[in-house]
Amino acid sequence: MVETLVLPVQASAPESEAIARAAAVLQAGGLVAFPTETVYGLGANALDAQAASSIFRAKDRPVYDPLIVHLADGEDLPIAAAQVSAVARELAACFWPGPLTLVLPRAPRIPTEVTSGGETVAVRVPAHPVAQALIRAAGVPVAAPSANRFGRISPTRAEHVLADLAGRVDVILDGGPTPVGVESTVLSLVMPVPTILRPGGISREALVAILGEVRVLEPITPETETAPAPGMALQHYAPRAPLTLFRGEPAAMLAALRDAAQAYLDAGERVGLLLADEDGATFRDLPVTVQCAGPSADVTRVAQQLFASLRALDRAGVSIILARDFGAAGLGLAIRDRLTRAAAGDVVRVA
Repeated sequence: MVETLVLPVQASAPESEAIARAAAVLQAGGLVAFPTETVYGLGANALDAQAASSIFRAKDRPVYDPLIVHLADGEDLPIAAAQVSAVARELAACFWPGPLTLVLPRAPRIPTEVTSGGETVAVRVPAHPVAQALIRAAGVPVAAPSANRFGRISPTRAEHVLADLAGRVDVILDGGPTPVGVESTVLSLVMPVPTILRPGGISREALVAILGEVRVLEPITPETETAPAPGMALQHYAPRAPLTLFRGEPAAMLAALRDAAQAYLDAGERVGLLLADEDGATFRDLPVTVQCAGPSADVTRVAQQLFASLRALDRAGVSIILARDFGAAGLGLAIRDRLTRAAAGDVVRVA
């Protein structure tokens, strides 16, 4: 256990002294949690195998789940990737800095501890000023998964990191809430057709506009071999209470969710609901704990609030969580992915 130092920084213009202290920790092989535009990351020097391994220990992360390498600039891509195709360069020009991770052939300088033994590497350039400043000051690429215990709810605020990793991380840079709220989109460019391995902050529609054909990987990766990308385990992003996701036409979906809530209440459960803002009236007469993540028509706002809402239900001590779906358009696909994995695949599809 270490004493975790929390350093507040301005998100838009991070203080150089705090950044320098955190960068020195990375250079010495330590761990720094820092905000990106998506969620908080748990960073280590991506060129240091021992430092990368310490991320897995701090998170209780299984070795089959690879890390994302964060760069300060797209021009640094050859540090991480052995081959940089014209398509990769086009995507980098369009979406970096930003929440798009590209899976490419691994460069020799990246130790296999980062890639979980695989010969591909996941790499991106984050858009957050604190992340940018930290990577530049450290002078090395930074390997960083989300800064939470493995499989649990991702952190979008520094206090979430502290709740999960106090004593396991050297420094937390507190830059306030993260603006996107869900992790980056992971796009494989080593498959015959560009394939989304994990939906995230860049929509499928935006990628199709550039690439034409884009697949979305459906099967769940087995948890006994190296995953092609982070965040692909069947159960991930999960609250303490079991979660069930309801999908379907809105009126029928909410009716089924209400029936389920009543059945759980009759069985003596403490029921938590994850809803859209406009859904509250449907459940006002039930003794349930409600978290509204935003209007169903504004999936950008829902994504920003998703993980914080799940953490609030955890703090309320509910014994079961029932969540509504927010569709598959834009960031809705990433929200659906996170809730499906939080539910470990327990999805009720309403006709």
